[in-house]
Amino acid sequence: MISTIEFRAKELGFIAVGFFRPQPPPFYKEFADWIDSHKQGGMSWLERNMELRQDPAGLLEGCQTIISLAYPYSAVIPATTEGWRISRYSHFPLNDYHDRLKRLGGKLISLIQGHYPDSRSRICVDSAPILERSVAYAAGLGFFGKNNSLIIPGYGSYFYLAEILTTVYFDFTPAKPLNSRCGDCRLCLAACPTGAIERSFSLNASQCLSYLTIEDKKEVSKEIAGKMGDCFFGCDRCQEVCPFNGHFEVQRKILLPSGHDLLSMKEREFTARYGRTVLSRAGLAKIQSNLRAVNESG
Repeated sequence: MISTIEFRAKELGFIAVGFFRPQPPPFYKEFADWIDSHKQGGMSWLERNMELRQDPAGLLEGCQTIISLAYPYSAVIPATTEGWRISRYSHFPLNDYHDRLKRLGGKLISLIQGHYPDSRSRICVDSAPILERSVAYAAGLGFFGKNNSLIIPGYGSYFYLAEILTTVYFDFTPAKPLNSRCGDCRLCLAACPTGAIERSFSLNASQCLSYLTIEDKKEVSKEIAGKMGDCFFGCDRCQEVCPFNGHFEVQRKILLPSGHDLLSMKEREFTARYGRTVLSRAGLAKIQSNLRAVNESG
């Protein structure tokens, strides 16, 4: 059954599949210490449900197996007519990746239930209190880079993670976690415009441009605006310089309306056009504020 799931997952577009027995994931203590150090900024939801982050089995009664999945980003970098861009994880203009991955994961759950009719399964995509990268690491998908991204050997770090928790006890050989292959490379640390990567494997999310331009609802400061470059939603620089991502071509494509149109857009139009995309995460007011900031700093 393991090989059947792996084959079907690859058919659905997943690039890596691994299996993990429900237990405290690696680096839970480090995560708890990170929270205690207040490096999460205003993302208060990361502080909640710590008992579930420590014991993911609590997310599904009777959970026996966790299937870790990786799904690739689009290679295209969405841009406006003026060249302002958003992070490539957006996969714009497709619907938010949470919806897309839950739909794909649902097909794997249907496969499992077809073989085990009495089983129960749950798909988790980013929003559940689970240490996704730690679980993926323990399942053998990849290793941690110095920028804290999970890196899949032979592929890189441009992917989403998802998990299927199931009551089925799949018999598998536990994966041997991969040691970091970064060596002496420090390109990601040097490339971080705000110094959010404080040292190898240590990220201060409250200083990260992805947090400051998406999650943080306050307007970015003039100092931060000067470091955003041409990206007004997210930041990819620590990944763009990573040698493990060196085989990806930079493909910009005009998929967004002009900056002028975005700045003059009303809430109702924004919701109708982009309410199911990742842009809704930040919201129109934040996006317009970011655009004004990069325009004024440029």
